[in-house]
Amino acid sequence: MLIRVLSTHPALAFRMATPLSHSPLLKSPSYLFLRHHSFAPPSLSCFSSFRSFSSPLSCPFSSLSSDRSSKKWMQPIAALLEIGGVKIARDDVVKESDPANNVPDTIFSKLGTELHRRDNHPIGILKNAIYDYFDTNISAKFVKFDDLCPIVSVKENFDDVLVPADHISRSYNDTYYVDAQTVLRCHTSAHQAELLRKGHTQFLVTGDVYRRDSIDSTHYPVFHQMEGVRVFSPDDWAGSGMDATSFAAMDLKKSLEGLAKHLFGTVDMRWVDTYFPFTNPSFELEIYFQEKWMEVLGCGVTEQEILRRSGRTDGVAWAFGLGLERLAMVLFDIPDIRLFWSTDQRFTSQFSEGKLGIKFKPFSKYPPCYKDMSFWISDSFTENNLCEVVRGIAGDLVEEVQLIDNFTNKKGMTSHCYRIAYRSMERSLTDEEINQLQWRVREAAQSKLNVVLR
Repeated sequence: MLIRVLSTHPALAFRMATPLSHSPLLKSPSYLFLRHHSFAPPSLSCFSSFRSFSSPLSCPFSSLSSDRSSKKWMQPIAALLEIGGVKIARDDVVKESDPANNVPDTIFSKLGTELHRRDNHPIGILKNAIYDYFDTNISAKFVKFDDLCPIVSVKENFDDVLVPADHISRSYNDTYYVDAQTVLRCHTSAHQAELLRKGHTQFLVTGDVYRRDSIDSTHYPVFHQMEGVRVFSPDDWAGSGMDATSFAAMDLKKSLEGLAKHLFGTVDMRWVDTYFPFTNPSFELEIYFQEKWMEVLGCGVTEQEILRRSGRTDGVAWAFGLGLERLAMVLFDIPDIRLFWSTDQRFTSQFSEGKLGIKFKPFSKYPPCYKDMSFWISDSFTENNLCEVVRGIAGDLVEEVQLIDNFTNKKGMTSHCYRIAYRSMERSLTDEEINQLQWRVREAAQSKLNVVLR
C-alpha cells in the first residue's frame, strides 16, 4: 500500500514518513471482540496486513472529491494522506460537525504509520517471523495482506462477522466512529468477508486497529493484529474419516501449535474452550512461558453463516487471530506499550530485521509523577471518555489512569478519584510542565465530560 504524506506539518511528516529504524494480543473474534484489550487475551482478529500480493480492498473514501488537497487547515494537525491510492484529509476522519464522530487528532495522527510494515521494528520483525512459519511449514499457499484501508463500514466491522447488534463493542464508548456508518476498524477481521467473496481461500491479514481503551502499560488505542483464514472443500476431508468440523479443528490446532513452537521454542501448551460470535467451536491456545500460563491467540472453526454469505456453501474453514504487541512485549522484553511508537534512536537502534526475540535494554528510568483528580460523575460518564481527554492533552506522557476511590453519598451522587501517572520514557518532566498538563486535564474533564470537580 502506498502511503505518502502530503502535509508539511513537521511532526506528522516525521512520524509518517521516517523509516522505523503500539493493545496486544487481541482476539478479534469476540471482541477480539468481546472487549479483549490491547494486552488482553489474544484472539481472533475478529479474531485479530500482510504485504499484499493482490490489489487493496475498497475504501469508503474512494469517492472523495479531489479539491480536498487544496484546503488549508487551522487545526493542530493538518495532513492529507494517500493510503492505497485513496486521498484522505483530516476532515474526512475528524469531523467536529458530525455528532456521530468521536475520532480525535491524536488518533488521526497514527493513520498511515503502519509499524507492522517496518522490517526493523519489533512489530514488523514478529509479523515476518509468522510469515516465515506459514511459508515454510504449511503446504497451502497463504496470500498476505498488510496494506488494507483501516477505514471500514459498520457492516464490514461488525455485521459481516456476526457481532450481535447489541454487543458492547459497537458502542461509541469502545469504537472510533468516523460517522454513523463508518469506523476505524476494531480488528482485521473487518476484511474477512470481502476477501472470501473475492475468492481467497488461504490468507493472512495484518494491520493497525483502533479501540477506545484504558491507559496503562499494556493498553493503547492503536495496536496491530494478524488473522489467518483457511478454507477446505469436501475433497480435503473426504478420506480423513472425520466430519468437516472435526477435520478443520484438527488442522487448525496442528498449524497453530507449530506456530507457537516457531515463536517460543519447545513449550508446554494447552487448549481452552471459549466463545466467539464468528466461530464454533472456538478455542484459545495457552503456553507455559516464563513460569506462567499465557494466552497466545484465539481461533476456531468459522461459522457456516459467514461462509454461506460469501458463496461457499459446501466448504468449512478455520480462522485465528492474535495481537502483535502482546506477543512482541513478551518476546522482546518491552515493558511499556508506548515504546513501540518511540522514534528515540536508543529504542529503534536495538532491533534489526530478522532477529526475533532480541531483549530490549532500558535506556531510561525517569520517575513517574502522580496527580489525583476527584469529581462528581454524571450518568453519562465513562472511564474510556476520561482516558480520551487525558490522552488528547498529555499524549504519550501519560503512563496510567487508575481509579483509586469511589463512593456514593446520601443524595445518590457518586464521586470518583483518579490517579494519573505522568512519565516520559525519554526525558525528565519538569514540575511546571506536569502541573500545566494536570490543570488542562481538569479543565477539559469538567467542560467535556459533564463532571463537577471536587
